[in-house]
Amino acid sequence: MSTIALLAIAAGGIGLLLLLIIRFKVHAFLALLIVSVLVGLAAGLPLATIPATEDQPEQLGIIPAIVAGMGGTLGTVAILVALGAMLGKIIELSGGAESLAGRFTKILGPKRIAGALTAAALVLAIPVFFDVGFIVLVPIIYGFAKLAGVNPVKFGLPIAGIMLAVHVSIPPHPGIVGGAALLGADLGWITLIGLAVAVPLGVLSHFVSKWLNRRDFPMLAATAEAFRSFGAERDDLGGRGGGNGGGGAGGSSRGLTPTGATSVLTKTEAPPSAGMIVGLILTPLVMIGLGTVGATLLPAGDPVRDVLGFIGSPIFALLVTVLLAGYLLGTRRGWSAAHLAEVSESALGPAAVVILVTGAGGAFAKILTESGIGTALSESLLATGLPLLVLAFLVSLALRAAQGSATVAILTTSGLLAASVAEGGYTPLQIALLALAIAFGALGLSHVNDSGFWVVTRYLGLSVRDGLRSWTILTTVLGLAGFLLVSVAWGIVSAIGA
Repeated sequence: MSTIALLAIAAGGIGLLLLLIIRFKVHAFLALLIVSVLVGLAAGLPLATIPATEDQPEQLGIIPAIVAGMGGTLGTVAILVALGAMLGKIIELSGGAESLAGRFTKILGPKRIAGALTAAALVLAIPVFFDVGFIVLVPIIYGFAKLAGVNPVKFGLPIAGIMLAVHVSIPPHPGIVGGAALLGADLGWITLIGLAVAVPLGVLSHFVSKWLNRRDFPMLAATAEAFRSFGAERDDLGGRGGGNGGGGAGGSSRGLTPTGATSVLTKTEAPPSAGMIVGLILTPLVMIGLGTVGATLLPAGDPVRDVLGFIGSPIFALLVTVLLAGYLLGTRRGWSAAHLAEVSESALGPAAVVILVTGAGGAFAKILTESGIGTALSESLLATGLPLLVLAFLVSLALRAAQGSATVAILTTSGLLAASVAEGGYTPLQIALLALAIAFGALGLSHVNDSGFWVVTRYLGLSVRDGLRSWTILTTVLGLAGFLLVSVAWGIVSAIGA
């Protein structure tokens, strides 16, 4: 199929997806699956998988591609979202998020909370994948927003923006590390330059988000209900005592049983200390950091590196933290095992929506990849004759818009440009800057085919329309700003011959 036809199908598919969701109010999960099937049919994907031959690799059929895309996305995301939701719910219902929010409000003052949280998010995002870090911070975002009396998007938007900027541009995140390997770029230079660029991007994320938030974004009904009951649920679920849930003074309250019925709860604990909550939040970050240090400093095959890699895997780190939170915030403070299970179960309902929509986004991205639309876009841009630095940014941006994954955009663009970089006689500093130009291209245009779009918008309660008017704009501004800073550095490096 011709490049023009593939590009037209891509534009039509994304347009139909937006129409279904925004105009006809089709649920995002169904809309993504419908459009995935239609795009696959229009692009000529086979109805059944064609086995590989000597002359041609295996070509997935439409439904197998959807299953592979959804399964590949959910293999990690489902576990992380579920564990993160449980951790957040335990912290929330114990009163921990409010305790931490109150402490920081007292120390920093209400006018500096958003900036301080954004700065903290920049640091926390370095060793932690974007989805994990944002999910862990959601209860804190809710707690601060509740105390300040504002929509959680006021604090959540700049936090998510800078965390994604760090995720695409600073090792040890997979996209930039893999891209550096393909280009032969030095990770040390990438890290130093990436951190130098991330600091002004953090400031920009704060102020651009503040500008975007000049309008009030109405929360989705489900998110509004979750946010309304945030903290109040502590009186319902967080108040159950040990044993069979009775005993102790402190008044009574009502809570949900695992089957949804109500029961009378008779004990309310004091909220945990802010220090304990900080310790729990830092636990997975430290564990993941250990894995990163091991992978960076130790050679492949070293048994210590393998142990640190296991300890530092995000799934294991979150699992350990959930178990610690269950004990420290629940069992040790009087919650029964049944009540702790009830609290954990109460987190899975809202998480299921995020998981399914995220998986459907992965299915759509797989169809776009299998159809050759991403390749058609990149080849069209490569034929323009633009400078390599500009091409690196534009190809990555186009791939990001076409198939959603920042990591895939970085790796694909790096592979496409690897030969040009190798033959161009560039210095190590210039190659590092080319890698970062690719990374910041993958930062922009996060929209409906990006799993991160759905994670951010669903947790912050943004509709698709509002997500496009806030999150998509923010990521694109940050990507453009990152590329401009890299271009300035390129000019300086080229001028001095470094």
